[in-house]
Amino acid sequence: MKVGFGTTVLANGLARNGVDGIGSYTLELGNELSRLEDVSLVPAGFGITITGGGFSATGTPVNLGRYAMSAGLGAVTPMAFPAERLLAANIDLFHATDHLIPKFSGIPVVATLMDAIPLSNPEWVRMRLAPLKRWLWRRAGHWADHIITISEYSKREIVEHFGIAPEKISVTPLGVDARFFERFDVASRNDILRRLELPEQFFLFVGTLQPRKNLERVLSAHASLPMRLQAEVPLVVVGRAGWGCDALVARLNDIQRRRTVRWLKYLPDHEVRCLMQSAQAMVFPSLCEGFGLPVVEAFASGLPVITSNTTSLPEVAGDAALLVNPENTAEIGDAMRQVLENLALSERLSVAGLQRARELSWQVCAQSTLEAYRRVLHR
Repeated sequence: MKVGFGTTVLANGLARNGVDGIGSYTLELGNELSRLEDVSLVPAGFGITITGGGFSATGTPVNLGRYAMSAGLGAVTPMAFPAERLLAANIDLFHATDHLIPKFSGIPVVATLMDAIPLSNPEWVRMRLAPLKRWLWRRAGHWADHIITISEYSKREIVEHFGIAPEKISVTPLGVDARFFERFDVASRNDILRRLELPEQFFLFVGTLQPRKNLERVLSAHASLPMRLQAEVPLVVVGRAGWGCDALVARLNDIQRRRTVRWLKYLPDHEVRCLMQSAQAMVFPSLCEGFGLPVVEAFASGLPVITSNTTSLPEVAGDAALLVNPENTAEIGDAMRQVLENLALSERLSVAGLQRARELSWQVCAQSTLEAYRRVLHR
C-alpha cells in the first residue's frame, strides 16, 4: 500500500529546529508506519518538503504547492486540488496528518483531526482571519473519506462542530515514545538539577503559556500551600510564552523573586525528561485537551499526575491520576498537598501511571491507523 503522507507541519518544525504537537505526531506515526511491511510512505507537503531528520520513506518528497490557494478554490468551486496529478499515479491513499486536508477526486483521503477546539472554543485559539479559517477548516473536514481522531471526547466534538457522521470517524489514541521509559542514573539526574539550580523536591508544569493551559490557577493553588511547603517544594514551569499571557508573564517574573516558582521557559528534551523523573508531581489541570500527551509522558516517567476531570483527560488518565475541577483552585491545591503528605497515594499513582503508559504505544497507533486505511480502500 502506497500512502501519500502529509508532512507540512513536520517539515516546518524540522526547518526551525522545533518539532512538537502535530509535527511530533507525524514523525512518530511515520516512523512506525514505515516499519510495517505492507506500507510505503511518500512524504508530501504544501509549500515545503522534508529535507532531513524525518522518518524513513520510500518515495521522493512531493511539493503540493500552496494550500490556502487550492483550499479556497476547492471550497467555492467543484475543482479538486491541482496537486492531485502529482500523486495520482504513485499512491493508493493520502493521509493528511496535520489538518491540511486536500480535496481530491480520484484518491481516497484520510485526515487526522486532533480536536475541534478552534470551533468549539475559538477564544482559546489565536489566528489571523479566524472566521474565514474556521469556515474553511470545517468545509475541508468533509473532503476526507475518513477521519482519525485521538480520543472519544474529540470524536464527539468533531461530530458536533464539523457535522461529520460518527461512523466516518475512528479513534486512535496517541502513543508515548520509549525514551520516556528510560531512566537517568542518579549522577546524571543530580548534575542536571544542580545546573538548573533546582531542589530535590518540586512540582512540575509543562506546557506553552496560553489561557487554555490554566497556569494562572496552578500558580494560585501553589500559593495557597503553607509558606514552608512553597519554599521547600517550589513550582517549576517549563514552557515558552505563547499568546494572551502578558499578565501571566509579569506574575511569573514577580513570583520568581521569592524563589517559590521557577520559570525555565524552554528546555531540551532530555532535561524535561529528567525533571519528569525528579518531581513530586506534574500539575496539568488544562481547561481543554484533545488528548493530553504530557500526562502520558509523565506516567511513563513514573511521575504522579494531577489533571483535569473534564474533556479528554479522564479518558486518557483513567484511574492513574488525581482528577480535579480545573476551575477550582482549592481542589488543585488540595491535590498538591495530598501528593506531598500521602506517600502511599504517591506510590500508587506512580505505579498506575506506568501501567497506563504501557498501554499506549506508537506501534498500536500505527496498527490502528493501518486498519483505517484498509477500511477506506475496501470501500
